[in-house]
Amino acid sequence: MADVKWILQEVQAGRLDIERASELLQAAGKLDYATLDLERAERTGFPEVVYGAGKSVEQLIGIMERLREHQELVLVTRVNDNQAQHVQERWPDIQYEKEAALLISSRERLKPVREGYVAVVAAGTSDWSVAQEAAWTVRCFGSEARVIADVGVAGIHRLFERLEEIRGASVVVCVAGMEGALASVLAGLVDIPVIAVPTSVGYGANFGGVSALLSMLNSCATGVAVVNIDNGFGAGYMAGMIHRCSTK
Repeated sequence: MADVKWILQEVQAGRLDIERASELLQAAGKLDYATLDLERAERTGFPEVVYGAGKSVEQLIGIMERLREHQELVLVTRVNDNQAQHVQERWPDIQYEKEAALLISSRERLKPVREGYVAVVAAGTSDWSVAQEAAWTVRCFGSEARVIADVGVAGIHRLFERLEEIRGASVVVCVAGMEGALASVLAGLVDIPVIAVPTSVGYGANFGGVSALLSMLNSCATGVAVVNIDNGFGAGYMAGMIHRCSTK
């Protein structure tokens, strides 16, 4: 299987024409059940991420095997214990973050490569798994993620105890269920972007996170952007991009 960097080097050296290079690149990303985007990191600065839910173990291993050939980092979201067990039997070096439901394959140990950090603020302990998904996604960007848990508005004094640490971040990911009020409160207290993640945590009238979603979308505080329900990955990805561009 041709390596993407080798193909580009051959084109640059004039030993491979554009048409043949295009054929090789397309072939490298094709499987019977998936077409992989091996050039995504070149375009966007972050490689293709795999959504694990609904994929068979065989499909997941096949996709990861091909991506591992071409990417220094492979991130798989929403995996279950069975998928993780089979993947780790194949590649013991792969990191399984059970609480975040993530698999991480990295040629180098994940560590911060830039100054500053992202604050992942969770309203309640029940929001922990979504917060962890966001935090590990941020770490895959090469940023430090600090998880600040159980500081929801029902006991707002707990938030004030951690406020200086939150204000020291370059961007905040706010994870909250129930009525989702924490995002508005936070945005009124900090001078940095707040990425709000509504969670499906809550009683019946929470409607599986819709109540929190609508509260966050209708926030009267400025500087709040909202991702989908339980989408810790999407919030972590955006926070990682913002921190990468930040000079704070």
